[in-house]
Amino acid sequence: MNPTTTNQRLLSLDAFRGFIMLLMASSGFGIVQMAAANPGSAWEFVMPQFAHQAWQGCSLWDLIQPSFMFMVGMSVPFSYAKRREHGQGFFGMAWHALTRSILLVALGVMLATKAGDKHTVFLFTNVLAQIGLGYFVLFLLTRLGWEYLMAWIILILAGYSWFFIQHPLPSPEDLAAIAGMKDVEQGILPGFAGHWNIHTNAAAAFDRWFLNQLPQAQPYQFTSGGYQTLNFVPALATMMLGALTGCFLMRSSKTEKGKWAALLIMGLVLVVVGTALDVKVLPVIGAKFDQYTLLPVVKRIWTPSWVILSGGWVLILLSFFYGLVEILGMRKLVFPLVVVGMNSIVIYLLHSLCAGWIRENLHKHLPETAFPAYWTPVIDRCGVLFVLWLICWWLYKQKAFIKL
Repeated sequence: MNPTTTNQRLLSLDAFRGFIMLLMASSGFGIVQMAAANPGSAWEFVMPQFAHQAWQGCSLWDLIQPSFMFMVGMSVPFSYAKRREHGQGFFGMAWHALTRSILLVALGVMLATKAGDKHTVFLFTNVLAQIGLGYFVLFLLTRLGWEYLMAWIILILAGYSWFFIQHPLPSPEDLAAIAGMKDVEQGILPGFAGHWNIHTNAAAAFDRWFLNQLPQAQPYQFTSGGYQTLNFVPALATMMLGALTGCFLMRSSKTEKGKWAALLIMGLVLVVVGTALDVKVLPVIGAKFDQYTLLPVVKRIWTPSWVILSGGWVLILLSFFYGLVEILGMRKLVFPLVVVGMNSIVIYLLHSLCAGWIRENLHKHLPETAFPAYWTPVIDRCGVLFVLWLICWWLYKQKAFIKL
């Protein structure tokens, strides 16, 4: 193994993680709100990259969750090697992985339960719950080696595609039942792609059975935005791609430049493949539909093509930070990102629980002149982001790194 990746932290990974978490905590820097308030302005041009796609497609904002999950997987080989060097056995590491999974799922359910809810809301669609549902399996497969990871990625992507394809296409009655629900108009796809429609797909049908087995304030019908519990299965493939990348960086004999080139090339290949799967094509002779998309890219139900496309973009982003830090040595430049990357769970939870409270107190304690009307959406979100960064910086100075 490369000693620089076992005895030291991979600083480029911390910088990349910090960048993603700061992007998440920025709440889009207020760009969406600025675009809405100023139609026809430059804000409208950049706005699509700071909002989730309604259903099919990809934006920068959509890449936050797969980047975080990819990095979770990437860190597992490093963590496993470090624990083994410190003499921890398999059962000790397995217990740690299992308890981490349970805690992540519990935190995910806690965040799904909002302040006005009178009972626990059992939803498992946020990033913490999704990681928790797959983390123990990720640990086991990473321990077995890269060959098992590769085989299981292929098996998951093929099997999950079949799971959706074997589910019947929505009938007119099914489409009528979801008419008027949020995001439905953009989530109805033509022809063969209808297997991946919002609220009528195989994962949605599973949730209508599974979630109603749990205590609910009222019977579960659908999740706003179309997110589903079973997303964790293909998301596990995203984490496995990260684990494969971590294994490669640890064990490859390539130079740093060779590793950088491999990350970039593989990222480009995956982007091309994912894009090709999403392109509408004419059918072969005798096909049932006038046109079809082989496998649409839909982040909200984590389609296999989304795993491939988003995995490619994450590798390209990672290659940028890897080159910047490990090759060019720009460690001081990325320090503000590293501060956050080493306490990513802290900024995620603080943003989820306290962003509104921080914003209110900034308005309460700062003069009104600090919030000019035109720039208020931007200043609000940047102000919250700065406060959260200061907390992470203080923790870094105290050498307090909170992990699960």
